[in-house]
Amino acid sequence: MSEFSGIKVLIVEDEGLVALLIEDMLQDLGCEIVASVAGLKEACGIAETALIDLAVLDVNLGGERSFPVAHILHERGVPFMFSTGYGSSRLPAEFSGSPVLAKPFSATTLQETLSLALGLPLRN
Repeated sequence: MSEFSGIKVLIVEDEGLVALLIEDMLQDLGCEIVASVAGLKEACGIAETALIDLAVLDVNLGGERSFPVAHILHERGVPFMFSTGYGSSRLPAEFSGSPVLAKPFSATTLQETLSLALGLPLRN
């Protein structure tokens, strides 16, 4: 049993293949995907009400930023991590300490970033 077994995850990613890749990798770790959405409005709605333990947020959703989703999750006390190909330098100051999954990524990198977001010790 993985330390991630049963972790309920919201994925917010506008690239279909990347979303599927993240879903597969998280499921391989034992996570449960609560929802995988591509749009900001739908992501905000789910972030406000869904029972989730963690969210993976693509920073750029078709030209819109996912920061409103991050604000909702922060208010609810739900950990999240950003996923981006632009690097952490493009994050607003308020999210500068948030875990960032740099695209492209490996399963190992995803697992390490997931551990950081959840406050779990990194495995060697």
